[in-house]
Amino acid sequence: MKPSLFISVCSVLSVGLLSLSGQEPRNVSGIYPTLAMFNNEGECGTGAVVPWADRLWVITYGPHLPFGSSDKLYEISSELVQTVRPESVGGTPANRMIHKESQQLFIGPYVIDAERKVRVIPPNKMPGRLTGNARHLSDPAGKIFYATMEEGLYEVDVKTLEVTGLIKDGNPPKKDFSQETHPATLSSQLPGYHGKGLYSSQGRVIYANNGDRDKRVITDPTTPSGALGEWRKAGDDWQLVRRNQFTEVTGPGGISGSDVDAPVWSIGWDAKSLILMLLDGGKWQAFRLPKVSHSYDGAHGWNTEWPRIRDVGEKELLMTMHGAFWRFPKTFSAANTGGIRPRSAYMKVIGDFARWNDRLVFGCDDSAKSEFLNKRKVKGGIDSVGQSQSNLWFTSADTPDKLGPAHASGAVWLHESVKAGDEAEPFLVAGWEHRSVWFIDHTTGESKRQDITGDDEWLRVKAEKDSKDFSVIITLSNGDARGTATDAIFEGVARIGKDDATALKGIFRARGENKRTLGFASDAGYYELGADLTLVKVEDKKAHEFVKTKVAIPKKVITLDEASVLVVDDRGRRWRLPRASAAFDKATNAGELRICREVATERDMLSACGTFYELPAENADGFAKIRPVCSHDLRVTDFGGYRGLFLMSGVKPDAATSEHILRSEDGKTALWAGAIDDLWKLGKPRGVGGPWKNTKVKARKNSDPYLMWGYDKRTLTLSHAEKMPITFRIELDLTGTGMWVTYKHRDVAPGDKVTVDFEPTVQARWLRVSANEDCTASAQLTYD
Repeated sequence: MKPSLFISVCSVLSVGLLSLSGQEPRNVSGIYPTLAMFNNEGECGTGAVVPWADRLWVITYGPHLPFGSSDKLYEISSELVQTVRPESVGGTPANRMIHKESQQLFIGPYVIDAERKVRVIPPNKMPGRLTGNARHLSDPAGKIFYATMEEGLYEVDVKTLEVTGLIKDGNPPKKDFSQETHPATLSSQLPGYHGKGLYSSQGRVIYANNGDRDKRVITDPTTPSGALGEWRKAGDDWQLVRRNQFTEVTGPGGISGSDVDAPVWSIGWDAKSLILMLLDGGKWQAFRLPKVSHSYDGAHGWNTEWPRIRDVGEKELLMTMHGAFWRFPKTFSAANTGGIRPRSAYMKVIGDFARWNDRLVFGCDDSAKSEFLNKRKVKGGIDSVGQSQSNLWFTSADTPDKLGPAHASGAVWLHESVKAGDEAEPFLVAGWEHRSVWFIDHTTGESKRQDITGDDEWLRVKAEKDSKDFSVIITLSNGDARGTATDAIFEGVARIGKDDATALKGIFRARGENKRTLGFASDAGYYELGADLTLVKVEDKKAHEFVKTKVAIPKKVITLDEASVLVVDDRGRRWRLPRASAAFDKATNAGELRICREVATERDMLSACGTFYELPAENADGFAKIRPVCSHDLRVTDFGGYRGLFLMSGVKPDAATSEHILRSEDGKTALWAGAIDDLWKLGKPRGVGGPWKNTKVKARKNSDPYLMWGYDKRTLTLSHAEKMPITFRIELDLTGTGMWVTYKHRDVAPGDKVTVDFEPTVQARWLRVSANEDCTASAQLTYD
C-alpha cells in the first residue's frame, strides 16, 4: 500500500470513530494538544488558517525553504479531528485566497475545490516562499497572482494550474531542481526582501516586504528596511511606493479580493510608529498608529509573523499588529478615516486567524527549535525546544477585548530636521483616555509636554519653528482596570513563602527526535507528557539527565539589592525593575526559579520577583522595550511551551486534577497548563523599588534607569540622610532609547520625605534621578 493512501484511509477512519463517540478532544484555554503541528525545521509557524468546504484548512512553514520542506497541509473537521493531507509539499507559505469564480481555495501551493479535492503546484514548477495571492488584473476569472518573499511574481491559470513567471524569485536557483515551463527573466530591483502581503485594486498589484539584506538589521532595529511596491503589467518591475517595513496588504473584499476600484490598506512600521498606507482613488495617503509591543521591531523583519486585517463576522474587521488587537472599519477610505480603535494587548505570535463555527481561531508560531538571534545571558545558555511546533488557539469572539491593557506610544518626528510650517503625518489618538504629546528640541535641550484633549481621531502636528534635531513623542494609556486578585485558574499553583517546602518542583523541555512529548525532570523522577496530557513516569536515565543539564536553571543572572532588581544586559546596559514581593529573594538567589525563557518564537518571558514581563529579542532593543504583563505570588519553578500551551511547574501537592492541573498517573508530580495570554488574569503589574535606597550618590550623576512603563498608579518617594537641603532632578526616558526629558525638580529638606504622584497622562519607559550634591539618598517608587 502506498504511504499516501495509508495516511488518507487512516484519517478518514479516525474522523468516523470520533463522530460516533460524539466527544470533543480535550482542550486547555482553547488549545487542543491533539491539533499541534510539527515539522523537522528550525521553525514551525502557522502560515494560513481558512474555513472552506466544511473544513478548516491550515498550513505550516519552516524558515527560508523555497524548494519545499517537511511542513504540511492540514484538514480539520468540525469534530476537531486533524488530517495530514498526503499532497503536502511544505515550504515557507503564508498565502491564501478564495477564488469566487472557480470556487477554489488557494492556500500555499495547494488548490482545493468545493469537494475538498486537493491539487498541488509543486515547488519545482513555482519556486519561492509563497507569501500572497491577488486577483488578476486583466483575467480575474481565469487567473490568479502569486508573490514570493523574495519579490517573485507569478500568474497561474486557475483551471490548468499552468504557471507563468513575471518577476524572478530572488532565491538562488537549486541545481537541477526547476521545471518551470514559463520562467521569468526579469530580476526585481525593489529594495528590501522578506515579502509579506499582496493585493490588487485600482489597476495595480500591491506588494509589501519588511526586511533588508543590510547587515545592520541584525542588531539595529532603526536600520532602514522594507518596502511597499506596486506593479501594473508584464515586463514591469515593482515600483517603490514607500521605503519602510510593511506586512499586510488587503482591502474591503478581504480573502476573496476587492472590487476593481476599492481602497487598499497596508500596515507597516518604522522606528517611530506603525504606518498605515491607504490607496484610494489612485492616490496614496499615510497615517501613523502607536505601538503596543516592541517585540516585533527587528529591522530584519523576522519578528513579525504575518500581521493581518481579517473579516471575523463582525461590523468591523479585526487587525493584529505589534502585539495588539484593533478594530478596523470596513469603510476606511479617504472620505472616512475614523473608527480605528485598540482593543487589547496579547502575547501570542499570530500568523493568521479566522472565524469558524462561531469561534475565533488563531494560528500561532509557538516554539522554534532555532531561537534565531534570540540568545541572551539572562537565559543562561539553555537549550531550546527539541522540535519546532505550533498550534491553533480557539477563543470566543470577544476575547480580543479582554486581554491586556493597550498602553501605547509612538512618534511623528524622531531626531529630524524640520522647517517652520512642516506638517507631520496624522497620528491616531482616539481610543485612549490618558494622552500626552512631548515636543523636544534636541538642539536647545528644550522639552514641553501637553495633554491631548478633544475628540479628534488623529493628532496633526505642525512645526512652529525651524530645528535641525526635533522629536514629537506621543504616549497613550487607558490605565489598567485589572485588580490584584489572582484568577481561580491559578488556584493549584504553589505560593511563594507559603508552599516553598512542599511545591512539586521540576524543569522541562519539549523533546526532539519526532517523539512529540515533553520531558519533565521533577523531584519525583522523570516523567513525559503527550498529546493526551497525561504525565507518565518513564525510566530513561539519559533523557532525564539531558533535561537536567540542558535546561538547568541558571544562577546569578540578575542581582537583587536593597533598592530593586538589577539586570545587566548583553550590551552592558543596566536596568532596574520593581519587586512585587521580597518573598521571592531567597529562592531567586538560590537559583530555584526560572528567570527567563523563550515562550513564543523569538519572544522571551522574564520572571523576576513576582512579575512576568514580555521581553523583546536583543535585535528589537531587548530590555529597553520590556513591558510588564502581571504580578503575582506564585512560586513558579519553571515555565515554557509545549504543543502551543504555556506550562508552569511548582504546583501545590494537594492540587486536584482539573482543566489546568495535569497530575501524573502516580500522583507524585504535576504541571499547570494554560495559554500564555492567561497570564493577564494574574492581575495588574505592581511592586516597590527604585534606583536608590540608602545609596551613596555623586552630585549630578544619573541613577540607573528604573522601569516606569506599564504600571498604573505610581508614587515616587525621595529622601536623604544629609543635614542640608538636596535638590533632586527627575527625568523620564520616553522611548527606551535614551531620550531623556526633565519632568520635575524637587527640593527635600533634611529629615523630610517628598512624594511625587505621577498623573495618568504622564507615561514613559524609564525613570532616573540625580542629586545636586553628594549625598546618601533614596528614590523609591510604589506601583499599585
